[in-house]
Amino acid sequence: MKTLLLSIAILCSLNFYAQTKPCNCCIEKHAEFDFWEGDWTVTNPDGSAAGTNTILKIQDNCILQENWTSAKGNFTGTSNNFYNSKAKQWEQIWVDNQGQSLHLKGNKIGNQMILQTDEEKNKDGDPYFHRVTWTLNEDGSVRQYWETITNEKDLTVAFDGLYKKME
Repeated sequence: MKTLLLSIAILCSLNFYAQTKPCNCCIEKHAEFDFWEGDWTVTNPDGSAAGTNTILKIQDNCILQENWTSAKGNFTGTSNNFYNSKAKQWEQIWVDNQGQSLHLKGNKIGNQMILQTDEEKNKDGDPYFHRVTWTLNEDGSVRQYWETITNEKDLTVAFDGLYKKME
């Protein structure tokens, strides 16, 4: 009987702790990129299939994790997106199965999340950076537009995809 009462007391204590445990990432700032959460089909501007993407909230709402697979299945990548409260900015760490990585930083402006890399030098010594913009459209779709900008003026589109929720 004492063991049963002790077990009940421990369970009640754990339940109370679970209910009162603070959620450090359950504030409005940590929800700014939630419009990207979900299971998506992604198409290119010409309507052809680009791939699929699953975006999940993990780690007690602290990380928005992306899991990308290209239409042919030969290109995959994962990113962890999080609000860095010390730097007061959103960050994305992307790593793919080609050994490539990106570290993007920025903030939400209106209905867009705009993140970019630090400036680097290309093989010709010209400065460049990547900027990726996610736009929440009125119909609930999301456009991801990735630009590479060289010499602060020359723009190359690396990716332009339209995300639509899977049904």
